[in-house]
Amino acid sequence: MSTIKSVNPFDPTDVVAEVEAAGPDRASAALEAGVAAQSAWAADPMLRSRGLSALADEIDVRRQRFTDLMIREVGKPVPEAAGEVDRAIALLRFYSQIPLDPIGEVMPGSTPGAQVLVERHPLGLVLAICPWNFPLAIPLWKSAPALAYGNTVVIKPASPAIATANLLAECAAEVLPENVLQVLPLSGADTAGLLDDERVAAVTFTGSTGVGVQVAERMARRAAPAQAEMGGQNAAIVLEDADLDAAADAIVSGAMGFAGQKCTATRRVVAVASVRESLEAKLADRISALSVGDPAESGVTVGPLISDAAVDEFETARSEALGAGASEIARASAPEGDGYVVGPALLRQDDPEATVNQEETFGPLLTLIEVADEEAAIAAANATRFGLVGAVHGRDLGRAARVAGQMTTGLRRVNAPTPGVDYYAPFGGEGQSSFGPREQGRAAREFFTASSTTTIIPVD
Repeated sequence: MSTIKSVNPFDPTDVVAEVEAAGPDRASAALEAGVAAQSAWAADPMLRSRGLSALADEIDVRRQRFTDLMIREVGKPVPEAAGEVDRAIALLRFYSQIPLDPIGEVMPGSTPGAQVLVERHPLGLVLAICPWNFPLAIPLWKSAPALAYGNTVVIKPASPAIATANLLAECAAEVLPENVLQVLPLSGADTAGLLDDERVAAVTFTGSTGVGVQVAERMARRAAPAQAEMGGQNAAIVLEDADLDAAADAIVSGAMGFAGQKCTATRRVVAVASVRESLEAKLADRISALSVGDPAESGVTVGPLISDAAVDEFETARSEALGAGASEIARASAPEGDGYVVGPALLRQDDPEATVNQEETFGPLLTLIEVADEEAAIAAANATRFGLVGAVHGRDLGRAARVAGQMTTGLRRVNAPTPGVDYYAPFGGEGQSSFGPREQGRAAREFFTASSTTTIIPVD
């Protein structure tokens, strides 16, 4: 039987977890159990409300365990790991109230006395395919709304975060009815077969664009719903009137926090010519001074990448960009050792069509693009097939908001880092960043439920 193993990316000799991968029989049994549990769960909104609230309490009790585990298993620095636990708890508290929302509406019929009832109902069993970079928050921002609206959930966690997923399963087993929320350790190859299983009513996915598109295509073959949150090549536009110190702080934190391993991380800075030189100096100073190393240490903001392969991808992207004409403006020093640590880098590459400006590098690599004016800045920011999040920095809020409104992204930020959106607001992008309805907030209802329309005509 094959196993799934996670290791500490700062010290790869430290094996965090090793679990037996689920085989076909175990996977089938999990689906069968989830389907069987769904009707009773959907029928009792108060049970759903209490269950989600209790799950928040269980995670809160294990707050430090989750924080320490994320630091060790995925290399998340202390403040970000602790913040992720806070977000997970807040998500559950928010969605614990959703089962008490109205489940539909009544409309007048087109004939006298008739009524039209539009009701929302759950889909059934939902498969949640989750990444490793937010190993607690993402499984919950998928599972919490799915559960709130009456579905049952099977989580397929990413292998590098299997221990965190198992701790979540431990919490669920304490407070939720059996088989309502399950964690199924599977390899990526074995997951593909689940997409064809009719017992899986819908799939919600977060990960790479290539795999997300494949998931959507596979589900479309049997006309089943799919939701995919994928990559980003996010730009921050800096206008002439920006507070350059505040902009530089926001850009560097957005680009380099958690070693840039976020789909919402800032990848490109688009600066108008009049402020480019000053901004470049401020960005260079901040990046050169970044604290890189052990994520468990106080003050470290850039920990390791998740794997040796990720290190290779980062260094290849950087070296190919330099070979194609980019110049390196700044690079932070990285400690020596066996961990998957790289030095964060700032590159100057003014061509928006250059590969480094087009393709996502999942690491602490930031490019600076100089443009002539506002119009050119908008064009450069939009010159990518991705459309997750864009930021604009400027003191004139009306102008900054107008510029942000012309960015072809699902998320827009003004004078703020590109990462981050309130958990009660819709999350998602345009282009090849997202497929399907938005995640989070009450917008999640559009994916996790379907509507039925009933027309009632009175008879004399």
